[in-house]
Amino acid sequence: MRHPNVGGVLRTTAVALILALAVACGEDSASAPERSATEHNAADVTFASEMLQHHAQALSMVDLTLDRPLDPEVQDIAEQVRAAQAPEIQTFSEWLTDWDEPIPETMRDHSNAGHDMEHMGESMEGLDTSMPGMMSADEMTALEEAPDGEFQAMWLDMMIEHHRGAVEMAQAETEDGQYEPAVELAEDVIDTQSAEIEAMEALLPS
Repeated sequence: MRHPNVGGVLRTTAVALILALAVACGEDSASAPERSATEHNAADVTFASEMLQHHAQALSMVDLTLDRPLDPEVQDIAEQVRAAQAPEIQTFSEWLTDWDEPIPETMRDHSNAGHDMEHMGESMEGLDTSMPGMMSADEMTALEEAPDGEFQAMWLDMMIEHHRGAVEMAQAETEDGQYEPAVELAEDVIDTQSAEIEAMEALLPS
């Protein structure tokens, strides 16, 4: 025979569990910032600042495809990257200016500043390479110096890794960002670059 208090204990435990779940859900909701069309937070600044630098390196990687013998599908992806990310860099710059935040230097600033640089990797001197998917100076130099027969596969490998890093950074913005246009752009980055990752993986040699 079941002890008469067992039912009460079970009911009490069930109620406690429900209350704990409700509190946990409330904490999750409270931790997510309320979206705003005008206000921004630190996560938005980090997203714009870091993604600007990240995109700049992607465009430099696209620059390296010029005059290289590429499959048409790979060339198309390179041009898609340029078409999407160049305008986004401008958008990030405008947001940071509006927020009175500094616009970070990028490797493209260095390479376009008239410095005598033998390799593209040298344009990364002093820049932050700790962001997810960011290539090192040595990796950029290796890509630049790769023979034609190895360049395409190396470029695809590196751009896939680069895109995965961008998706990771964009996901953080969708979770922590406050400025609605930045969150929407992050969602677009996730969709666009995830699709490009899939396309590039299909183009890698088996």
